[in-house]
Amino acid sequence: NHRAEGAVGEMRWRLGVDVGGTFTDFLLADEDGNAQIHKTSSTPQDPSIGLMNGLAELADLKGLGLLDFVSQIELIVHGTTVATNAVLTETGATTGLLTTEGFRDALEMRRGIREELYNNKYTAPRPLVPRRLRLPVRERIDYAGQAVVPLHKDSVYEAARAFRKQGVQAVAICFMHAYANSEHEQVAAEILTQEMPGAYLSPSSQLLPQVRFYDRVSTAVLNSYVGPILSSYLASLTEKLAGAQFRGVLLVMQSNGGVTSPGVVAKSPVNTLLSGPAAGPIAGVFYSSAQGYDDCITADMGGTSFDAALVKNRAPLVVTDGQINRRLIALPTLAIHTIGAGGGSIGWVDDGGLLRMGPRSAGASPGPVCYGRGGELPTCTDADLLLGYLNKDYFLGGRMRLDYDRAARAIEEHIARPLGLDVVEAAAGMYRLINVNMASGIREVSVKRGFDPRDFPLVVAGGAGPIHAAMIASELEMPLIIVPRESSIFCAAGMLLSDLKHDFVRTYHSALDEVDADRFRELFDEMAEEGERTLRAEKVPSERVSFQRSCDVRYVGQYHEVNVPVEGHEARQADTASILRRFHAAHDRLYGYSLPDTPAELVNLRLSALGRTQKPRFREQGYCGEDSSGALKGRRMVYLPSAKRFAEVDVYDGERLGHGNRIVGPAIVEQLTTTVFVSPEYNVMCDRLGSYTLYLKAKAAEYETRIKEATNPGRRL
Repeated sequence: NHRAEGAVGEMRWRLGVDVGGTFTDFLLADEDGNAQIHKTSSTPQDPSIGLMNGLAELADLKGLGLLDFVSQIELIVHGTTVATNAVLTETGATTGLLTTEGFRDALEMRRGIREELYNNKYTAPRPLVPRRLRLPVRERIDYAGQAVVPLHKDSVYEAARAFRKQGVQAVAICFMHAYANSEHEQVAAEILTQEMPGAYLSPSSQLLPQVRFYDRVSTAVLNSYVGPILSSYLASLTEKLAGAQFRGVLLVMQSNGGVTSPGVVAKSPVNTLLSGPAAGPIAGVFYSSAQGYDDCITADMGGTSFDAALVKNRAPLVVTDGQINRRLIALPTLAIHTIGAGGGSIGWVDDGGLLRMGPRSAGASPGPVCYGRGGELPTCTDADLLLGYLNKDYFLGGRMRLDYDRAARAIEEHIARPLGLDVVEAAAGMYRLINVNMASGIREVSVKRGFDPRDFPLVVAGGAGPIHAAMIASELEMPLIIVPRESSIFCAAGMLLSDLKHDFVRTYHSALDEVDADRFRELFDEMAEEGERTLRAEKVPSERVSFQRSCDVRYVGQYHEVNVPVEGHEARQADTASILRRFHAAHDRLYGYSLPDTPAELVNLRLSALGRTQKPRFREQGYCGEDSSGALKGRRMVYLPSAKRFAEVDVYDGERLGHGNRIVGPAIVEQLTTTVFVSPEYNVMCDRLGSYTLYLKAKAAEYETRIKEATNPGRRL
């Protein structure tokens, strides 16, 4: 603050902003490595209002006017839920689909298989485009890119007239085999541009030039469905920031774990459907690598949802068959598993008399009962308050007082009385159940992908996550937990640590041992050139550009592929033998077997173009010794799940804990925006970034030594 006064224009900040369902999170980093955490209530009706409110509050904390403060921000990285919410609530733009004659129902037929094999009551979600707006066009291109039936332009003009009459705002264009020859889609797009000025268009050949019709049509429809809404939001946000004298760079977080400019994301808004959660694994890499770990599992528990992801060799796992609200996205997205389990998750008793938690959430409005904002149904946060994990007088650093009595009455009425329990038993049951649900979410990204969660440190985030972390880890027998000091704004931190990233794909179907080496190299070079052009337009210097290559491989006769990394020299030499060995190993890990004597085939080539950004520095702490008594602020009664009783435990001020400080569990560590519950099975030690590392007491010697060695101030991240 002393530099801010009278120093307008001198100080430069970088800001990460993550818009969540309950809170909008901010991480403000300066050039000296200082970081400031801030949270403000989200405004679901217009997320940009909450963002601007947060900027005004941060300006006030810095002792500056809004204009002076914003004018000194050089970079804002923004994770947005605008597109996500549009799909989840089915409130996107009125969308039409232009497709090859005879295939208008592919969007409804999906992949033509029963998606839940043993669920005879399963019903596929309603298509985002109703049948009356799925219009056919006479044309046909075969798999080799040859025009079998010429494009009948009259049918395109006729469709345009019908779309105008129906008030269509956006159109997805998806023709058969357009990945092999995009000419018909391009001509159709030109006609629609003339006939429907201002309509948002998504030709599948530009968005996703790869094999599989349903994958392309679903992705193109999602892109058009959210396109007008996201474009309008970004335009509004850009205008508000300009009005506040913002002259820096605005970047948007993408589902693939990279960032890009608003102009690029406006062309492919489907890439933002997991915008916020995608930053979590990026932050996980940073915090786990500070202790020398290349792998980790991230768990982010916010107000409405719980997101789990796995990182291997410092790279988050990526999938090309992601889903949102049971609708397929075939573009590369981080393998994040999301369930409805957050601080606002509502507890309820079903018709069979069983306790349930979520997926319904109290959200930002009205919020948990203890917030006193009109909520009447008991939530996870209400249970945490009754069990002593939350301090009713210190929530958000005392900015919000929690109503214990109101929360107790809600749990009594809706949970305890129907189940014949006392209030504490009911709250403990809510706590236990949501922990089990979250542990199951972590199994989805680990065990089901061939990884043992016990081999990974658990990096925990979210305002509510550290309260539940120890019990989730105990459920999974995970010995190590890392809770970053910036845990409550974890994704906002990840955004500042992300690189620019753009993904490209080309279909090349060939037996792996019959690949044309020249064609193989040519397709990779073509994608690299396209990626370099895109990054150059974003002002990325060539020395900061790099590429990651991979390919989709399967055994002959299989339906699903396995994505296999390809090294640069392997791409240049078309070294399919190395790719085949890697494929066998990956298939064995994923499915428990491999078939070395079965021929394999290539389906797609993929390339990610990365533009390395300048990362903020986070200040490292000098070693303070193990004594944590200076941070002790008192004691209070806390429920111990393993003992099923309350006990008085030490409460520590997280802001006063330093590098090397050790705490013996059970204990509570409080920060302004989060609380860490240390169960009796764990101890805690702070690392050089201030992260709280919880480790099993049975392995104290092993982990304490590692934490001390990894926290050597001379060691680089």
